[in-house]
Amino acid sequence: MISVDNCKLHQSLTLMKTIVIGITGGSGSGKTTVVKKILDFFLGNEVAVISQDAYYRDNSNLSLEERRKINFDHPNSIEFELLVKHIEALKKGQTIEEPTYDYVTSSRQQKTTKIEPRHIVIVEGILLFTDAQIRNLCNIKVYVDADSDDRLIRIIERDMLERGRSAQDVINRYQIVKAMHEQFIEPTKRFADLIIPQGGENHIAIDVLVSMIQQKLHIQRKKTQVV
Repeated sequence: MISVDNCKLHQSLTLMKTIVIGITGGSGSGKTTVVKKILDFFLGNEVAVISQDAYYRDNSNLSLEERRKINFDHPNSIEFELLVKHIEALKKGQTIEEPTYDYVTSSRQQKTTKIEPRHIVIVEGILLFTDAQIRNLCNIKVYVDADSDDRLIRIIERDMLERGRSAQDVINRYQIVKAMHEQFIEPTKRFADLIIPQGGENHIAIDVLVSMIQQKLHIQRKKTQVV
């Protein structure tokens, strides 16, 4: 049985264009915190969030040792084709099955996560704006900036807790992370409509971003009422 609220949401989605917000920045810059702060301003059924990290290519055909040598900070590690397809599907009001990536085994899992279409779709990831198709699909492009020392501390904490890596492994790998950041991520700052220094702690910048989103939503709703 489909609830009345779900029916209204579906009708609204068919009339209103989906607003896609791309949020990028270096590893450990505070992108996830920014996303959480945005979600605080909107109803749960208004926003869908998808992560670029879920779209790392499936490398299960390789040995674990070979998988751990993969440079996950290079654009080639991301299956952008599938990510583009899924964003386009959400914009059309279609449900997608987001992949699940296992950082411990460095491979894609069998299970997926169902993502329903929403008025606002937030796409988050370090390499998003290296892909022209992704940039073109985004209505608002955001770059989250942070000091390199702060990012390193966050990377160590995250990779040890969530990805099963030792502090020494993270530090050794950081030289690659730093080089990839300078080559691929930092240059995409020029594509951003809004740059947020200090990540999720920059409340003024987040307020500006939320106002931009609310303004676009308001415009879309007015167009819907006219129709």
